[in-house]
Amino acid sequence: MAATDEVRSVTHALGTTEVVGTPDRVVVLDSGELDAVTSLGIVPVGTVETEGLLEELAGTHGFEADDVEVVGSISEPDLEAVAALQPDLILTNAIRHEAIYDQLSALAPTVVSAELGAVWQENFLLCAEALGMTEQAEEMLTDYETRIGEIAAAWGDPGATEVAVLRFMGGGEVRAYARGSFIGSVLEDVGFTWPAALDTTENRVELTPESLDTVTSDVVFWSPGFSDAGAGESASITSGGLWTSLPPVQAGGDHEIDDSRWFLGLGPSGADLVLDDLAEIAAAR
Repeated sequence: MAATDEVRSVTHALGTTEVVGTPDRVVVLDSGELDAVTSLGIVPVGTVETEGLLEELAGTHGFEADDVEVVGSISEPDLEAVAALQPDLILTNAIRHEAIYDQLSALAPTVVSAELGAVWQENFLLCAEALGMTEQAEEMLTDYETRIGEIAAAWGDPGATEVAVLRFMGGGEVRAYARGSFIGSVLEDVGFTWPAALDTTENRVELTPESLDTVTSDVVFWSPGFSDAGAGESASITSGGLWTSLPPVQAGGDHEIDDSRWFLGLGPSGADLVLDDLAEIAAAR
């Protein structure tokens, strides 16, 4: 840990911020930052609503979710609530909150990552630098690489297996996550490949229930989403004729996944939860 009087100049997406000592009143305004700090053993004093991720991480790391104040949503953080927590560090992402960076910086030193998705390891290291915990973060990423090798071995030859990851959002919206997403990067680290329609560095490809026949992968992981609309629509679609005719479904390669575990963590804990599920699926094949 950093000494209490150490000052670190942290260069980030929107500038350079001086962070004093070891912050202990951290507010995080996106799910990746929530994953990052809790993975490092820090319980933030505040976070935005994250659709069940806080509870998932609390169970993983052994803290009480109720001890963390919810300060609005990712799209609309409650700045008065943030100020009331008297933070000594705010962590967020430029894609979410570049427009309010000056307001956040007036409340506390604010460190901002540039992108979302496949850059989760870089974002994790940035959060760790702000916390004075770079060495611990690097050790965790080394452990991640070791585990990746174990999961790849459990699947046999992941390079010969094309995968698709679908998330039913409701209202006819189906998201097919690609290589540029967080989950895409984890699957690519394991060694899986992608069907042509999803072989892109974009975060995702938008599908509809009628265009699911573009999913020509060997394996499809699918989530009913985080809303009642998504759950209801996925139940209808996955019992229908188009779904049951898909190549991965006919081959028994369709696997329902937990939405908060696969899509919300955006950090090392989220990655570990995905690897847990991949290990379980591999063992059952």
